Amino acid sequence: MLITHDLIHMHVDSSDKESVIRQLAQSAKELGRVDDLDTFVEAVLKREEEYSTAVGFGVAIPHGKTDAVVEPFLAYGRVTKVDWSALDGEPVDNVFMIGVPAKEGGNTHLQILAKLSRKLMKADFRDKLNHSETEEDLLQLLKDSEIL
Repeated sequence: MLITHDLIHMHVDSSDKESVIRQLAQSAKELGRVDDLDTFVEAVLKREEEYSTAVGFGVAIPHGKTDAVVEPFLAYGRVTKVDWSALDGEPVDNVFMIGVPAKEGGNTHLQILAKLSRKLMKADFRDKLNHSETEEDLLQLLKDSEIL
């Protein structure tokens, strides 16, 4: 499965995007989905330098495609108002991080990104996201929304 309970963090205690990225990546490493934490984090941060992955509505979708990823994954973290250099100038509360192996090509992460982006445009999805209290609530929302 792309995301599991262990990849969901309902209370990320980090105040900057690099720390959030590192914490979410660490959980992927602990599950064996990433074999080189620093290489993966570097790939995600390099992408952030090119263009902020904050998509508006208080959401960021950082992503990295690198050989450091063993198995595709989606991680989630709820944060408290982290500055993500969003175009709308608003801080981020919700972070979905995508990791895919370099050899997978562009399709996997683009498909996940497209599904998430379409759902995030809908106020009812964002409301349910913001009111999800547990890992199980979030998993159910993603299943019901056909993101998984």
